[in-house]
Amino acid sequence: MSAKEPELVTFGCRLNSYESEVMRNHAKDAGLDDAIIFNTCAVTKEAERQARQAIRRARRDNPNAKIIVTGCSAQIDPQRYAQMDEVDQIIGNDLKLKAETWGATDTEKVLVNDIMAVKETASHLIEGFDGRARAFIQVQNGCDHRCTFCIIPYGRGNSRSVPMGEIAQQVRALVESGFNEIVMTGVDVTSYGADLPGQPSLGQMIRRVLAMVPELPRLRLSSLDPVEMDDNLWRLIAEEPRLMPHLHMSLQAGDDMILKRMKRRHLRKDAIEMCERARAYRPDMVFGADIIAGFPTETEEMFANTLNIVEDCDLTFLHIFPYSERPGTPAAKMPQVHGPLRKERAARLREAGERQMDKFLNQHINKDRQIIVEKDNIGRTEHFAPVRLMQELPIGSLQNIRTTGVSDGMLDAEII
Repeated sequence: MSAKEPELVTFGCRLNSYESEVMRNHAKDAGLDDAIIFNTCAVTKEAERQARQAIRRARRDNPNAKIIVTGCSAQIDPQRYAQMDEVDQIIGNDLKLKAETWGATDTEKVLVNDIMAVKETASHLIEGFDGRARAFIQVQNGCDHRCTFCIIPYGRGNSRSVPMGEIAQQVRALVESGFNEIVMTGVDVTSYGADLPGQPSLGQMIRRVLAMVPELPRLRLSSLDPVEMDDNLWRLIAEEPRLMPHLHMSLQAGDDMILKRMKRRHLRKDAIEMCERARAYRPDMVFGADIIAGFPTETEEMFANTLNIVEDCDLTFLHIFPYSERPGTPAAKMPQVHGPLRKERAARLREAGERQMDKFLNQHINKDRQIIVEKDNIGRTEHFAPVRLMQELPIGSLQNIRTTGVSDGMLDAEII
């Protein structure tokens, strides 16, 4: 690797993508131009395996680089990475976002705090994301809930919110630097505000930010919990055209017994009612969802309920995960579904998702839409439908199009 600027290798969620940009700036300012920084994920065993494999490959290809590992997996199990000869340093999830950490990387090998002792989440102003059509901003971090399958609270800590004024300041700066679409993200976004003075809700915060930054064209939300939608958020869905008609649910399953064993806060009917209410306010609303296949004790009948909820809620953008045991979680001690059966159920859910996507795209033919341009001549409509463009257009620009057909899983379109 040539000595230009730090290289970031990011695994996992949108929040990690955001945090990688924070770290890139801090490491660059600290002069760590030869560093390769791995921002790890702990959601599945596979994510952790891929990170370790990438670290070994990076060391083979870059024998003189400084390799630093951070992220959720490093926070939860720092010693595992400390034992890797390829790794020079491990940095915890809260310390990675502090500029002073990157100026002290010649100290001890493991710099990891007790994440449960962290009480606040500071906003980190990022002027832009290289090569990205949209900017992500962190409005919340951590989680107060303890779903039985999830290790993430032990990597992220308890829920902490960024004050509304700081969020508005950051959104304004991003808009002024040219971004036309902002995505608000966090670990448990719908819990926003419970730790702040006055306990503002997520909907209240968004309404205030949109009022303070009227020039923001498009706002998108990351994953929402079906039973934590506040009245202000419902008003935004009904009345605010700048809030994109595309919501993503933290669903996980469609069977009540499995949801109870997961220790989720919603039941099947709650998810269906959320989708129905949103579409009553905004008929063109499209939904995505995270779903786990093969959770412990899941029978074929229970799985059928989860498979059926894809159509019952008319879900489109599915993120499917075969269940992955996380040591230290209650679910890891429950009777397990056979590994190949988990994968087979995940495949059936993905097939259902492909059918839903085909239906969705065909419903969007011969429509006038506005897209935001991504790299590789791809655009995304307000509903996040992928659009293939026939010409080079500036990344991040907004363009009005008319869709003409579907091919290879994308809408074809012409500029109008």
